Amino acid sequence: MPRRSRDPDGDARALTPFGRRVRALRAARGLQLKHMAAHLGVSSAYLSALERGERGRPTFTLVQGTIQYFGVIWDEADELQRLAELSDPAPRIPAAGCGPDAVLLANRLAREIDGLGEARIAACLAILDGDDPSAGAVRDLDGSTRSRSNLDPPPAEDAPSDPEHN
Repeated sequence: MPRRSRDPDGDARALTPFGRRVRALRAARGLQLKHMAAHLGVSSAYLSALERGERGRPTFTLVQGTIQYFGVIWDEADELQRLAELSDPAPRIPAAGCGPDAVLLANRLAREIDGLGEARIAACLAILDGDDPSAGAVRDLDGSTRSRSNLDPPPAEDAPSDPEHN
């Protein structure tokens, strides 16, 4: 059985936005998950599952404990709170009353999100952020930007469409 990577960015697709930021903070400070879990009064298994999105969104109390654990203030504390709010692993999109196209979008997104790939997801996020999705950089949930060149390439324009998804 292959050993799991201890790289804080390893298997980043499995992390929630809050989990990714917490792992990055721990890695930058050389801290271990088990020590953080003990400080917060939760098991390391629970904290790991929370980071990976296998548990619900972190509670206000857990987020405040995390902020205190890392000793962050102001903008960084606000960022952790915002990322926690955006880390529900099973979000619901209430589209009733938004019109038929919004209902279609919500249902297609729920059904097809796992097949979109990083580039298309980044383009959707850029649209929601008011950015130009064709620009050379994309914004992560934490507000940082990164080059599109390290994302998967967009599909060919002349690819045949799937009538089931149209």
